[in-house]
Amino acid sequence: MQDFEQITKEIAQTRRKWLVTGCAGFIGSNLLETLLASGQEVVGVDNFSTGFRENLEEVEAKLGNAYRENFTFIEGDIAHKEIAKEACRGVEIVLHQAALGSVPRSIADPLATNHTNITGFLTLLTSAKEAGIKRFVYASSSSVYGDSQELPKVESRVGEPLSPYAVSKKTDELYGRVFFQTYGMQTIGLRYFNVFGQRQTPFGAYSAVIPKWIGLLLRHQKVTLYGDGLTSRDFTYVKNVIAMNLLAGTTTNQEAFGEVFNTAVGGRYTLKRLYEIMGDTLRGYQHHFKLPPLAYDTFRQGDIRHSHADISKAKRLLGYTPLYTLEEGLEEAMVWYIDYFKKQEEM
Repeated sequence: MQDFEQITKEIAQTRRKWLVTGCAGFIGSNLLETLLASGQEVVGVDNFSTGFRENLEEVEAKLGNAYRENFTFIEGDIAHKEIAKEACRGVEIVLHQAALGSVPRSIADPLATNHTNITGFLTLLTSAKEAGIKRFVYASSSSVYGDSQELPKVESRVGEPLSPYAVSKKTDELYGRVFFQTYGMQTIGLRYFNVFGQRQTPFGAYSAVIPKWIGLLLRHQKVTLYGDGLTSRDFTYVKNVIAMNLLAGTTTNQEAFGEVFNTAVGGRYTLKRLYEIMGDTLRGYQHHFKLPPLAYDTFRQGDIRHSHADISKAKRLLGYTPLYTLEEGLEEAMVWYIDYFKKQEEM
């Protein structure tokens, strides 16, 4: 079994030029940091619709010269052809993370979701093809499983989409497959399962459950759970996702091209259990912390009831093994969140 350091050391053995879209976002900035720390050259694109300049500043503060000398930033929308064309110039590997996430956001504004997640995806994919880029790794989502009741989720069997966001990611997978079959591009889709970790914003109406709950608990505010608490998820720490991107970006296994892969741990936790684990983790840093009782609200429209990934395909074709459990990921991420909120209080 490889660990995170082994994977990054292997990446560092060969210097390549990578494109990371959404580089100021949560996952994108973590990918950017890992690649630059591994001696890679990176082009990054972001329009700051959901990303933050502070994330780029944090990477620069940590890496210094590696950031300033090996990173080229382009501010713009990948749905604009000239931006996508500029971003692809001279690049060898694309890691496409730019998207408008969130099921509720897509229900509120399906046109915006379509613009970024479908038009933007196809514009970038076409620009990569025209630039002669062969390897195109892109973020998909567990939301494509829709109303399927089967557990664990297997890549070849999906249900009907339950939201515009799910439709957009399913469409991306169709385009990825067609560009492999038609143009020979080495496309690989990664179906992310409830990713969490440092730099995932706790603020806003569309914040994911883990950073939102951590933020509320650290500020001693009420936590509201949608549904009965028995909804379950395959929570995936961001370093597992980074590892999958690096493996997909460098694999030589021809069987992986044109395919999609569950990117997860292969576990399953109810939201109630997640809340308890959060309390245990916080007590490790704040010994007198007491977990307040949950408040409950109705189920949210478009939410999948249960999410649990079969990761055997990723193990077999990409050599992927989860590097962090939910508990281990929370332990590492909590350090960042405590420091983040301390800085917020000092401002």
